[in-house]
Amino acid sequence: MSKPVINIADIELQPRPPAYAATGPAAERYDARTGMVGMMLGAQKLGYNITAVPPGKRAFPFHSHQSNEEMIFVLEGAGEIRIGEAVYPIRQGDFVACIAGGKDTAHQVTNTGTAELKYLAVSTRISSEICEYPTTGKFAVFAEVPADKNGKPGFFRFVGRAEQSADYWEGE
Repeated sequence: MSKPVINIADIELQPRPPAYAATGPAAERYDARTGMVGMMLGAQKLGYNITAVPPGKRAFPFHSHQSNEEMIFVLEGAGEIRIGEAVYPIRQGDFVACIAGGKDTAHQVTNTGTAELKYLAVSTRISSEICEYPTTGKFAVFAEVPADKNGKPGFFRFVGRAEQSADYWEGE
C-alpha cells in the first residue's frame, strides 16, 4: 500500500495525457492540469484529484455521469458551474454536488476569473461508467479492465454517438 498521507503542497499538477488533451478548436476553450491524488494514495472506492483551470477555460465538456457522483470543493479562484440549464457562480470555499443522471444533471466548470481556478474533485469509482455529452450528442463508456501480464492496470474507453451503433449480430 502507498503511504496514506500526502500534503497538497507535494501534489504536482500535470498537463493532460495526449489521449485527453484538447486539440484543434477545442484547445481554445478547454485546458486543465491535474494531480491524481487518489491514485497516489492507492484509493479503491473513491477517486480524487486536484484540477487547475486557467482563466477563460473550461476543464471538461458539459457532461453527465450515469453511475458516479462527484463533489467539487473550490480551493482557489472563482468561476462558474453549469448544472443542467442553470449556471451558478463558484468561488474559494464552495462545495458543489454533481449527482448521477441525465442531461438535467450534466455539469461543466468554467474559469470566469482572472486567476487560476483550482478545485478538489471527489467521486465514486463505479466501473463501468457511461458519460453523456448533451451539447454534442456523444457518449463515452469507461471501464477498468484486468491488469496485463506485467501488472499494468487496464482501461477501456469508447466515445461515439448512438447512430454509430453496430448490429449485435453483425459479422457473426
